Amino acid sequence: MSQGKATKLFGTDGIRGKAGDFPLDEATVELIGRALVANITGDPGRAPRLLIGRDTRASGPQIEAALTRGALAAGASVQSAGVITTPGVAYLTRTQDFDAGIVISASHNPFRDNGIKVFSPSGKKLADDMEQRIESDIAAALDNPLNESAASTSVHAEWKSHAHEAEYQAAYLAFLTNEVARGLSLEGLSIGIDCANGAACEFAPELFRRLGARVEVIANAPDGRNINEGCGSLHLEGLQGLVRDHHLDLGIAFDGDADRALFIDADGKLVDGDVTLLILADELKRRGQLAGQTIVATVMSNIGLELALAERGIEMVRASVGDRYVLEELLMRKAKLGGEQSGHIIFPDISLAGDGMITAIELLRAVRASGRPLAQLAAEMKRYPQVLVNVRVRRKVPFESIPEVKTAIDRLENELQGRGRLLVRYSGTENLARVMIEGEEQGRIETQANALADCIRAAIGE
Repeated sequence: MSQGKATKLFGTDGIRGKAGDFPLDEATVELIGRALVANITGDPGRAPRLLIGRDTRASGPQIEAALTRGALAAGASVQSAGVITTPGVAYLTRTQDFDAGIVISASHNPFRDNGIKVFSPSGKKLADDMEQRIESDIAAALDNPLNESAASTSVHAEWKSHAHEAEYQAAYLAFLTNEVARGLSLEGLSIGIDCANGAACEFAPELFRRLGARVEVIANAPDGRNINEGCGSLHLEGLQGLVRDHHLDLGIAFDGDADRALFIDADGKLVDGDVTLLILADELKRRGQLAGQTIVATVMSNIGLELALAERGIEMVRASVGDRYVLEELLMRKAKLGGEQSGHIIFPDISLAGDGMITAIELLRAVRASGRPLAQLAAEMKRYPQVLVNVRVRRKVPFESIPEVKTAIDRLENELQGRGRLLVRYSGTENLARVMIEGEEQGRIETQANALADCIRAAIGE
């Protein structure tokens, strides 16, 4: 029986799953490569040009090989950038005349997971309608599988795709150093970096050393299985200890594909994406570069950010969670800064993809310009207590269609009126329901969040 017709492959951040299982089994990945090529609109008279990059997961090379076989069999030209960050692929796709860029990564997830995300030549992720066409083509192919010889067409050319990896990686690092960081000197600054044993390992330490900083690095020895394991932007304890123990000025934590960054101040305290947005908004306003006096955040952003921005005469627009939705709002409003609490920040004038290293460069530029330590800049935002509870669910159905859940949500919204904020949503990449409450009293909102989570768990939990 076909798995294609009833299966939506693309989530909010591409295709995700367990490496080796559908849809990341070898045969389906080849079909993804074929379907992508069939739906690309390239220049007339030449084969579509694809660029593939990956993070450090053990499954990456196998998935890349299957994608390459499928794309080559469909008549594409394929180049590999090897191990590189997600935004690195977006940059190279935009500047090196590729018709699409493909990243093999599951971002902050454990090594057993992997994923496929695709960028258009502009550096944006694929539009919904193209994703739907690719899904339809894959479903049709699963119903009518090719024979083995057809699926193996052009395999002999696969090795050629890796010939220019070092050149692509060098071009991206040069862009960060010479263009994004132009005029920024970090002489006299000491920085701790957590590379998450991921794609940033060969880029971030070198970048900040080139800019003059003294750099201490952890989690920069990837073995294919240790990406994000007890390190990176989801596990900050190691970086906090490094900053405190070595008396560093600040720390930078990346996730597995380095599309986001979180920061640690000299006292070992977290500076998250909300605080980063405030610091960056202040700096852009000071320079006269904050178009429309507007930034874009998400429904998850702390109300403290909204209030701090309002005090400065800056409007905060809330988008749905997911960098693609932040980018949509940025482009629609012609705004210059947007991002998420998770540290995924977008500067559309520099790149349409969130880039942890660009975020770090711009934050460090703001710190340098202010003449103040990061901790002082971060103290400008009062954070309101916020509780997030995840519930693993067996299916995603509208919350309002479950009577007992709808009743609980309505009751809680009435309780919070004027004193807090409730958000209940599904994850775009996992089978999770997320309950988030902000309010004035930590203990009270924890009780409220857990009660609603229990109600959801009883109705649709695994």
